[in-house]
Amino acid sequence: MESHRPNPDQLLQRIHADEESSRRGRLKLFFGASPGVGKTYAMLESARQRKKEGIDVVIGLVETHGRQETAALLDGLDILPRKEIDYHGVKVSEFDLDLAINRKPQLIVVDELAHTNAQGSRHTKRWQDVDELLQAGIDVYTTLNVQHWETLNDVVAQITGILVRETVPDTFLKGAREVELVDLPPDELIKRLQEGKIYMGEVAGRAAENFFKPGNLIALRELALRHAAERVDAQMQAFKERNSIEQVWHIGERLLVGVSPSPMSVRLVRATARMAAQLHAEWIVVHVETPAFLKLPEVDKERVARTLTLAQQLGAQTVTCAGDNVTDELISYAKARNVTKIVIGKPARPRWQEWFQGSVVNEIARQVGDIDLYVISGTGETIEPRKQIHKSGSWDGLLWAGAIVAIETFLCRFLVNFLHQTNLAMIYLGGIMWVAYRLGRRPALLASILSVLCFDFFFVPPFLSFAVSDTQYLLTFIVMLAVGVVISTVTSRLKAQTQALRQRSLHAEALYNLSRTLSETPKPSDLVIIAERHLSEFYKAPVLIMVPNSKDVLEIAAGDKESFGFNEKEMGTAKWVFDHAEAAGSGTQTLNGSLGLYIPLRGIQTTVGVLGIRSPWSGSLDPDRERLLDTFASEIGGALESTRMTEMAGRAEAEVETERLRNMILRTFSIDVTEPLERIEARIKNILSGKEPLPESVKKEIQNIEREASRLRKISIELPSILSMEDNKTEGNPSGKIVA
Repeated sequence: MESHRPNPDQLLQRIHADEESSRRGRLKLFFGASPGVGKTYAMLESARQRKKEGIDVVIGLVETHGRQETAALLDGLDILPRKEIDYHGVKVSEFDLDLAINRKPQLIVVDELAHTNAQGSRHTKRWQDVDELLQAGIDVYTTLNVQHWETLNDVVAQITGILVRETVPDTFLKGAREVELVDLPPDELIKRLQEGKIYMGEVAGRAAENFFKPGNLIALRELALRHAAERVDAQMQAFKERNSIEQVWHIGERLLVGVSPSPMSVRLVRATARMAAQLHAEWIVVHVETPAFLKLPEVDKERVARTLTLAQQLGAQTVTCAGDNVTDELISYAKARNVTKIVIGKPARPRWQEWFQGSVVNEIARQVGDIDLYVISGTGETIEPRKQIHKSGSWDGLLWAGAIVAIETFLCRFLVNFLHQTNLAMIYLGGIMWVAYRLGRRPALLASILSVLCFDFFFVPPFLSFAVSDTQYLLTFIVMLAVGVVISTVTSRLKAQTQALRQRSLHAEALYNLSRTLSETPKPSDLVIIAERHLSEFYKAPVLIMVPNSKDVLEIAAGDKESFGFNEKEMGTAKWVFDHAEAAGSGTQTLNGSLGLYIPLRGIQTTVGVLGIRSPWSGSLDPDRERLLDTFASEIGGALESTRMTEMAGRAEAEVETERLRNMILRTFSIDVTEPLERIEARIKNILSGKEPLPESVKKEIQNIEREASRLRKISIELPSILSMEDNKTEGNPSGKIVA
């Protein structure tokens, strides 16, 4: 095992994190794919084992759901009494947080982490109760199903068709010290359901019809296993980073391929895709953005963008790194991601160029360590080659460099009698630095060469000649040229990196401003207008936001369609994007004859609209731009869906309150009317049983009145129980679907 001295800053952060962790209790999560897999049973077994080890274990709250084998595990354990809360006249038992903190055991068992507490509790969610226990230094055992994991909630909804409203945020779950996966095959789980070991009676029947389908259970099981494996992989990488281990552990195959502007990169990507498919392995495509890359023609940059887009279509994860050295960045990233195989292309340059400029293949081979290296040869593939347009700006920079050296020479001619030759050389070096900073590396290299020649020609004897009478000046020329080259190279790299960082900073600032503004906007109509203004200002291009109306027909909600050039053809593209939830239009491979680029605005449950932008760039959409636009679209889509759901929730709450008010009035009526109806019935009976005979018609009419009064009295007696059932249906799950 290779071990290296850790970074001091990382070590200090680790010490602070360990100190914070030592004061906080440990959370163990018993994680399963669905109800009934045995999470509570496994949790209680583990708790009993800890009690045998001498640990003070307390049962804070456990739901046995009538399972006798689970209830039997509670025997002999200290169980805290539950707290009774009055909820709309009904006594509800909840976990007593204050009693648990005052008791302060070493370990407490709290079942069903995603549970929503009754109104009147200190916290809305049970995971908040658990968080307070952990802050008090108490270890906690708890259970969770995969559908309650916040980031997996929408995936589960797509699989099962059931949206689970009780979720736990990932930020809390990441703090779990241990996650134990409790698994059960789908067939055995369905058998347990049929035997009544999960749900009872009618609930079991609805569960079998809606949730406990073989396809659902298989998909949820795979989701739980994958998520558990990803967590283990993250823990392994964190352990390696914490212990400064750079050695690659070959636990699972992970491939990395480095791409460049070379046409051969397409062949590399396809070859790696085939290799990854054969190995059933994850694969990553990495492009290193060096200062030299930023100065390449647009045709080369577009070639890289298309290569990365192809990689994404083939299922790869694409990453763009910024750095000075391609080899160092590739090796560093590969070790950080625990890559087992690196794929690169065979060099196509002549050998003499490798001698002077170095070889990426040779450098990687020397530094790769335990990672396998694959070098693939081939003629490469051209992606729509274009005629390279000559840039006059490069010649302007060279001319400016010559002009700066001429000005310096003219200045030194006046100062030659006042300054030493060393100081004259400093004037030339100052000019080189200015040229490197303002004009780039090539003009700076030209300025370095011209400065040495002018210094030799005008200020080194014999004057006005390139001959050198004293050989010591040769060292001066070499050092001066070397310093000029180094200064020009370093300065140009710093400038390129500064530009890249400035660009990323602008992106981050734009995302932050948009997110903050959207979070402060409660109305969907105002939200789309604000989002359109932000994006049009950021991209300096026309932007449209389209949302469906009440008839589910897409229409423009924000933006100027005249400046956009919007027409029926563009609307057709936008409708296709809305229906298929995929980007299309200019810069993509779908409907690329459109004037604009259209991106779906996705919410958690569905597509809520379409974002259109009149592309301010030419050529294909590179992954960085695509990721930024997707992030903008996700922010807008999520905010739009959230505001709509808030409005719907407000309307639903108003309907519920209206229904409750109606029920309260009816309940009051039933109480007030029962006693008068009883008195009416009693008086009618007295009249009918009186000594004086009544006419037959009058007697029948009085008997009808008695029957109606009796019927009203029975209704008034039964009305409170009927209204209670309606209240439970309104407060619970009116759809009848099982919310696990």
